[in-house]
Amino acid sequence: MQDRSPRPEDLDPIERASVDELRDLQLSRLKWSLQHAYENVPQYRKLFDERQVHPGDLRDLADLAKFPFTDKATLRANYPFGMFAVPRERIARVHASSGTTGRPTVVGYTKDDLHVWARLMARSIRASGGRPGDRVHVAYGYGLFTGGLGAHYGAEELGCTVIPVSGGMTERQVMLIKDFEPEIIMVTPSYLLAIVDEMERQGLDPRATSLQVGIFGAEPWTQDLRREIEDRLDIHAVDIYGLSEVMGPGVATECIETKDGPHVWEDHFLPEIIDPDTGEVLPDGELGELVFTSLTKQAMPVIRYRTRDLTRLLPGTARPMRRIEKITGRTDDMMIVRGVNVFPTQIEELILRTPALAPHFQCVLTRDGRLDALAVRVERRAGSNPEVVTQAGHDLAAKIKNNIGVSVRVEVIEPDGVERSMGKARRIVDLRSAS
Repeated sequence: MQDRSPRPEDLDPIERASVDELRDLQLSRLKWSLQHAYENVPQYRKLFDERQVHPGDLRDLADLAKFPFTDKATLRANYPFGMFAVPRERIARVHASSGTTGRPTVVGYTKDDLHVWARLMARSIRASGGRPGDRVHVAYGYGLFTGGLGAHYGAEELGCTVIPVSGGMTERQVMLIKDFEPEIIMVTPSYLLAIVDEMERQGLDPRATSLQVGIFGAEPWTQDLRREIEDRLDIHAVDIYGLSEVMGPGVATECIETKDGPHVWEDHFLPEIIDPDTGEVLPDGELGELVFTSLTKQAMPVIRYRTRDLTRLLPGTARPMRRIEKITGRTDDMMIVRGVNVFPTQIEELILRTPALAPHFQCVLTRDGRLDALAVRVERRAGSNPEVVTQAGHDLAAKIKNNIGVSVRVEVIEPDGVERSMGKARRIVDLRSAS
């Protein structure tokens, strides 16, 4: 793989600032954000008043713990535009979540917000190894989902050539990668695997493409999947993190020099880690739920937004900003099977260590009487020996029992037997209500 680390002189000044300079900037911007939310969003004024706290009570960054949390339920209760802090005529764009579990969460942006987002995405792409003039194949979905347009405008801001493919039409994805020769692809890791499978089906060598960097986000993925992607394509696989409620992609990004977890762009977002049960703020290094407060958003400030993502805050390495440990689970995708906490990424990690099995799988939850049961449906790798595949299924069940502590039934199925998603993979199929 080619070295694509950015030059120090290409970094933004804040990427070279001291931690003390960064904290001073954060405090100034946090005071503004709290005041802005309190004065212009009735829901925040209500929450602050109920907590008997005022923006003026913030004296240092630790005082943020006095303020109330925001979550998806808060945003949905104020659907569609109740959390906006500026008049409607100042809203330049809206985005929204898919709304598959209820009303979508709606977010808005002023022109200044969109410019900040584009600059942060440009910073993220550069940190991931992108350079002006690179061709960027964007296979995130366009529309209300923030991924496609976030990647698009960030790449343009950096000076790249954007190939706005969006998701789907996998054969066409392969054709355009072959014909347009992009250096960078931005896509969910699960859909990238579908693209690679299609390349191999067509007789193409994935390692012989023009691609040099893959920037992957929108779903948790493991270090083992990073190794799988890098080996199959001979590219740098870099993690980008974001969520629409906070901005979209580009809230945090891995740096290609280290690939040791996404650095949070702390000049615009203040992270905390809390105990997901008590809400207590945990010290850096402790595992808990990630919480974000926006520092510069005009249209829709977010105060202590609970992401449900489980991670820990770590010191900065390639940048002075703190890193989040690679997110491999969420409080709302955790399965509790007979008293054992199970995350899909734990199972993915064990599948990737079983050579005869492909990284396409689903966890199927059912109920046997009063007890929950978990089955893992996983594809065999194309060309694998049937006897080896049968043993691999037994081995995977044993690995899950020994490493995670839960008994599961493993069903090894034919290639392409697991539904493919053009965006986030559907890893959990919950059939318990139908049992």
